Amino acid sequence: MFKEHISSFRILTFIGIVGLLLMHYSCKQEPSPPLTPFQALQSFELADPELEIQLVAAEPLVQDPVAITFDEAGRLWVVEMLGFMQDIDGTGENDPIGRVSVLFDNDGDGQMDTSTIFLDSLVLPRAIAIVNGGALVAENIPLWYVEDTDGDLKADKRTLIDSRYGGQGMPEHSANGLWRGMDNWYYNAKSKSRYRKIDSEWIKEETEFRGQWGICHDNSGRLYYNYNWSQLHADLVPPNALQRNKNHKSSSGIDHGLTLDRKIYPIRSNTAVNRGYVPGTLDKEGKLLEFASACGPLIYRGNVLPDSYLGNAFVCEPTGNLIKRNSVLEDGFMLSAESVYKNLEFLASTDERFRPISLASGPDGALYVVDMYKGIIQHGPYMTDYLREVTLKRKLDKPINMGRIWRITTKNNKTEKPEDFSKLSPVELVNLLNHPNGWTRDMAQRLLVESKDLTIIPELEDILASKNPLGQLHALWTLEGLGNSNSEPYLSAMYASNPTVAQTALRLVAAMVDEHPEVRKEIQDFIINEYDSADPILQMQMVLTSDLLNTETAFNISKKFLEHYNQHPVSRDVVMSSLGNKEYDFFNNIMSDDKWKTYDQNREIFVEMLVSAIAVKGSEEEILAVLNRLNFNQNQQTKWVTNAITNGILNSTAIQDDAKIELTSAPLVFEKLKTSASSDPYIADKLEKLFTWPGKPKEVADSKENLIEIDQMVMASGRQKYINLCASCHGTQGEGMSRFAPRFLKYYLICLHSPHCKMKT
Repeated sequence: MFKEHISSFRILTFIGIVGLLLMHYSCKQEPSPPLTPFQALQSFELADPELEIQLVAAEPLVQDPVAITFDEAGRLWVVEMLGFMQDIDGTGENDPIGRVSVLFDNDGDGQMDTSTIFLDSLVLPRAIAIVNGGALVAENIPLWYVEDTDGDLKADKRTLIDSRYGGQGMPEHSANGLWRGMDNWYYNAKSKSRYRKIDSEWIKEETEFRGQWGICHDNSGRLYYNYNWSQLHADLVPPNALQRNKNHKSSSGIDHGLTLDRKIYPIRSNTAVNRGYVPGTLDKEGKLLEFASACGPLIYRGNVLPDSYLGNAFVCEPTGNLIKRNSVLEDGFMLSAESVYKNLEFLASTDERFRPISLASGPDGALYVVDMYKGIIQHGPYMTDYLREVTLKRKLDKPINMGRIWRITTKNNKTEKPEDFSKLSPVELVNLLNHPNGWTRDMAQRLLVESKDLTIIPELEDILASKNPLGQLHALWTLEGLGNSNSEPYLSAMYASNPTVAQTALRLVAAMVDEHPEVRKEIQDFIINEYDSADPILQMQMVLTSDLLNTETAFNISKKFLEHYNQHPVSRDVVMSSLGNKEYDFFNNIMSDDKWKTYDQNREIFVEMLVSAIAVKGSEEEILAVLNRLNFNQNQQTKWVTNAITNGILNSTAIQDDAKIELTSAPLVFEKLKTSASSDPYIADKLEKLFTWPGKPKEVADSKENLIEIDQMVMASGRQKYINLCASCHGTQGEGMSRFAPRFLKYYLICLHSPHCKMKT
């Protein structure tokens, strides 16, 4: 029997007080009165008539909820940020009054009846992940591993995992999420760190920066997130896959925007928005026109909503009192999204205090909505005078400490008590890896990995031999989580018919090469024989794995990949990430390839990226060999190589502040360039200034130069992002493309600062 902290008397007392307050606000006809849960239900409009929204919990059981999750017994855990904006001035924000509560549905009717406080005295808690023996809990700044040592759902022990998890502690600009990825790591939004428990130790590892508030994954394990102004982003490549080449910094593949569509369609006015006074923010009726606080994305992976919902992306917009539904479109390894409804939202409310800020999947396969139900959701330091005035005028600053949890499901769906997974045998858990509900598969995988039970490996191999790709994928990651050291299951799964399963198997077996060098040949044979017929997702992974292959094979498939997918910036980053310290060899290879003799803008982009990486590597022999290819006498068809080399060197991140690329002796190439009738002496001079060597004359500063100081690192970083992400449309020099993309005002980037430049406008 669990100890319950709220007695029936206390609940009735609180309800009575809240009821009187609500009657008071209603009777006075306030501009935005708080509604009872029953009234709030009447305020909702669902786009799909086959669905309904149900109340799961409300104040006093939940107050200021910001995140929820379910444990293996189906119990609902709630993170409550009671300290956030208790008044218009944010008084008492750092008071330790936040908590984590566990809610219980005692009679099985789908509504929570009682609760117990697992952990209190927290400052602005924001995220939770249930783990073996307790939970990971993110407070304002620190991240804790909190244990329940005696099983009474009360925290007994706290261990500090990361003292700087939350950074500066600003709620909307601090790490959050604690999302368990399919690869057994815990990922976060607004963060460059991921966490994992290995043996008995929690490990922190750097990863790519992602999103702002909320993070999730789809059935393939790809991570999704967003920003308050941009509703949906995702990973196109596996985490950290593009960080392996120290000579190259990727600009695509992670944080890929799925849609440019920012339009939203509220069903009430939203004047209490931070920049409501800015033209174009609100329409004539005061309704918000575009996303202002997009957050809490979730990919639906359940089995209760109609099949058409599977894989859809739901995005919260608390300022607009709505939730948007997008369909996610796959084209090879590329992703995009589009709104399911035209001029309509999946869920919208006429209640100004409806604040959906996060979503969750449940053991029943339904979609759960975390409604902070609060008048003020803008953090104090960012509140404009305009918003302060509107908030007080509409009396949105009171009451406080309310909150609701809602469930969206199909009509007439029977509520059943969740199964207690903690009572299932390991074999029963393995069978659940095939379950149609993503929550069930995730939970079974977590429990199996945490069990460290290696006796279930034969059963996992049986799942791999099945025809269910969802089960196969989870079985692979369960094997990885258990520390499986046998390469055979992965080698067999490389030939799976589902490309994501094959991709994952290749990732896992490639990670074993150091301990099992004998698998290298099997990987190479697989890639040689299967590349041409493979799905784009698997081809991408083959290129990412090509650093394990012999040079000829690796370069051949990299060139094929570039030629086939050169319209996608991520293709270049995928190849670059696999070329660590082999950039010069690949440069020579493509320069001797007849296909690369003719101009193609995407080839120019890639060669510039290659040359920048060669400069970063810093090999004098390689850099001089590349410079010696400069030839301003080339014809119009071949001068692109010189342009690419020049920009690659000039904009390399190897040049930091006043640092130079060091050479052992004076190179002849600069004198040749200066004396060449067809070369630009200004460009030759700019190139020469990037290098230093013994006996080089001291440079005399030109008083006409650098009237505007330019940070070379910022310039180089910006150029690399431009060349990979923008140049395909706007041209490598910003010259634009006729009837497609405009040119830039001052665009000929090679000679932009040159007095001889004739391309300025």
